[in-house]
Amino acid sequence: MTRLISAGRDTVTYPDRGATARRPLPAGYNHLHHRTRIGQGRAVFEAAGTAVTSFRAHRASGVHVRTPEGGGAVRPGLRVEVGIGPGPLRITAPCQVIWTAYEPTRTGFAYGTLAGHPECGEESFLVEIDADGAVWFTVTAFSRPDRWYTRLAGPVVPLLQHGYARWLGRHLRALASGA
Repeated sequence: MTRLISAGRDTVTYPDRGATARRPLPAGYNHLHHRTRIGQGRAVFEAAGTAVTSFRAHRASGVHVRTPEGGGAVRPGLRVEVGIGPGPLRITAPCQVIWTAYEPTRTGFAYGTLAGHPECGEESFLVEIDADGAVWFTVTAFSRPDRWYTRLAGPVVPLLQHGYARWLGRHLRALASGA
């Protein structure tokens, strides 16, 4: 069952809350949809789902992740700060988990941007197992620049986002296979 939070005290910076859980994605944003085959079988699905919903996959790919509780599985309403880059050059991005899926064939979540994030939008990370046992990881996002430096970067930002989705998929494949 996909759980979606309602608007609360921490309001996201875009009006299309939860749109990564449905189609089509909203107009007026850059769209990202990247799918990576992770492996085969229930054990791979469970390992990949746990790695995604605990931020282990994000951390393994080099992203700094901070949550108020410091760990545990994602849940709607959880605030998270992700950061890319070293030390004082790190760009931080505050987000809030919008929806989660803990289902027999789907596990994952989406987070949306909060004030101070360099982009405006939502991104989902979903692990799915097909009827034949194939395990897939999908990143879906819609975003647009929300800071001067992301506006200045123009078309480079969507390219970096796509590259990160591929990078994250490779790391998740390694984590789920036990490598």
